[in-house]
Amino acid sequence: MAQIVCLCNEVFDEELREYLDANPVNSIDELREQASICNKCMQCQDLVEGEIYLARQRRQQASGQSS
Repeated sequence: MAQIVCLCNEVFDEELREYLDANPVNSIDELREQASICNKCMQCQDLVEGEIYLARQRRQQASGQSS
């Protein structure tokens, strides 16, 4: 079951993971620039930064496996 990450923009964790897997984002600031997912309310910053980190780890593992 999907969990909501940001109440302000009604962003769910699954949607955020899908976006981060499809778009290389290295920081919450980059996410704010690229998508209307974040409006700087800062309530979900820790969760979003954690998801960005995990997506970066998944990309690194995927690139390591394809080498």
